[in-house]
Amino acid sequence: MRNYNLDFIRGIAVLGLVFMNIYTFGVFELGYTPLTTPPSSDSLIQTLNLIFIEGRFRSIFSILFGAALYIQWQRYNLVLPLKSRLYWLLVFGLLHGFLLWAGDILFLYGVSGLLAIRYLSSTNEQLLKHAYGFILLSGLATALVMYSIPETLIYRDSPEFNALYSQYFQSYGDHLLSNITMNALMVFMVPILTMWVTTALMLLGIYLYKQQVFASGLSAKQLILVISSALLFTSLRLTTEQYSSGVFYALQELINSVAALCMAVIYIHIAVKLCSNNAKTGKLIQQVGRLAFSLYISQTLMQLVLFKVFFKQWALSFNRIDYCLVATLLIVIQLIITAIYSRYFQQGPLEYIWRKLTYAKITA
Repeated sequence: MRNYNLDFIRGIAVLGLVFMNIYTFGVFELGYTPLTTPPSSDSLIQTLNLIFIEGRFRSIFSILFGAALYIQWQRYNLVLPLKSRLYWLLVFGLLHGFLLWAGDILFLYGVSGLLAIRYLSSTNEQLLKHAYGFILLSGLATALVMYSIPETLIYRDSPEFNALYSQYFQSYGDHLLSNITMNALMVFMVPILTMWVTTALMLLGIYLYKQQVFASGLSAKQLILVISSALLFTSLRLTTEQYSSGVFYALQELINSVAALCMAVIYIHIAVKLCSNNAKTGKLIQQVGRLAFSLYISQTLMQLVLFKVFFKQWALSFNRIDYCLVATLLIVIQLIITAIYSRYFQQGPLEYIWRKLTYAKITA
């Protein structure tokens, strides 16, 4: 029987990624770059980002990915199909990262998935032990890297920003060259930093699936614990936002990883209760979830066309509220595309290709 809750949760996650990723399509190296005197809306939106968005939907995806690996392992009782899927995901990730956008997560998921499948037969206690250890390892490594980064504040109305923009971002060719360089760095950093926390989230996804959280949600006791932890670590993250260097700055990512995990689990609980594994509840969002791979790549394509082809000046003038408005429009467009496409097809084009390539490799 299909778990409609998983589709519903995945649909929410892929749409939520737009609000998190859109800032990097201006100038990837800098992310969002504020004005020297930003509008008051910047502060409000950043606070909301830190509470509800930053890392939250990416964490949901990682958790779901781990659960999906476990489901497929149970179905086939073999690791070979999983490895084949993950190898092709690595290929898709490298193509996406080098040719389109260095913020790719597919390569990261492929590498992390190959590590996570080593623990598919682990007990619940072992899953939690390894997950917590990986989170701590990633947090310490990230803290060391961030602590060593010198304080360099750049504002959008500064000569430094204008010089950077003029030098590297006047044509799509400039973007492509910069993107290749940045993605090479991102790929290099995967086994050093991001792989560990992503694998940890996948292991927690396996644990949550075995605990029937994707079917019934959290127990009252579990929910209170997760909400309390989310409030604590989100408050700590908001408190450290004022720091741009030093120990507290170095700890920001570790604190946010835990806060994002807690919020992601809360979102999953709410989604499970809303959907109740009903095929008709949130049907459009479920359809989005079934097309998540194709929609994720289409998000990149749409944002590249907007920010690197037609409206390159947006990176010079956009405040946070402008990015949020564009992100909302892109989500509406994706919902419309999904509604139309799903009338005729049950599977996305990239999902279909990925499946065909996977089984072609297995049977070869």
